[in-house]
Amino acid sequence: MARTTYQDLLDAGVHFGHLTRKWDPKMSQYIFMERNGIHIIDLNKTLTKVEEAAAAIKQIVKSGRKVLFVATKKQAKDIVADYAKQVNMPFITERWLGGMLTNFATVRKSIKKMSNIDKLTKDGTYSNLSKKERLMIQRERIKLETLLGGIADLNRLPAALFLIDVKKEHIAVSEALKLNIPTFAMVDTNSDPSNIDFPIPANDDATKSISLITGIIIQAIVEGLDERKREKEDEAEKEAAVAKAKADAPEAVVDRAPAAEGKRTRKVAVEADAAVEDTTPTAEATEE
Repeated sequence: MARTTYQDLLDAGVHFGHLTRKWDPKMSQYIFMERNGIHIIDLNKTLTKVEEAAAAIKQIVKSGRKVLFVATKKQAKDIVADYAKQVNMPFITERWLGGMLTNFATVRKSIKKMSNIDKLTKDGTYSNLSKKERLMIQRERIKLETLLGGIADLNRLPAALFLIDVKKEHIAVSEALKLNIPTFAMVDTNSDPSNIDFPIPANDDATKSISLITGIIIQAIVEGLDERKREKEDEAEKEAAVAKAKADAPEAVVDRAPAAEGKRTRKVAVEADAAVEDTTPTAEATEE
């Protein structure tokens, strides 16, 4: 079953590209036509590409890995942040710090600093500081939360990146390339899709378009999480059944033991009777 339709894409304005003078020639394969000085994206190819991207991202999530959402442009940040929170995925919506992926260890130190500040407020140390020191720590905490709050639970490098506007997020794309991290992205007619593993030709400026495409990706993630949960439940049931079978096995052996012993007793009795019959003299022998 398709996750979206041609009409849904049309209604969301996914087909509207940029002015023809701003186009990137590498996007020519995804452009349907030109109208009033604006390129029109081929929605048939958008449908195909979004299905491919959704299927791939579903398998990544099903394996238990994380997808990092990146959208720092004004009209996309709130939409992407809300969607990412729904499925508990990490996100960057303020500013991409250089080395976010390639220097991930240092970024983790900054996240740890944020958690240390939280500990100060809980153990009472924060209240013993001077007003100036508390103000400085509070400002630093707000800054770290703004920049890194969306990846506070990210303990290792993400398995994939989903980006809105690859032209704006070119640093994130270059870092993902260096680390061989697959990238999924909405690419407009002014973008270069050659460095993206799963490009989705679409209007990356309209909020309706961003919401529709991101929603499809989120739907695929939900499907992947549900399948992973079901597989875990099935494995747990199988393990429980095996454990129960092992626990019942000794009882079965004990139950069979008396029956076997009874069979041996009856066999000995029959053999004894046969021996007595053999040794008893016959009537003819007695007459003689």
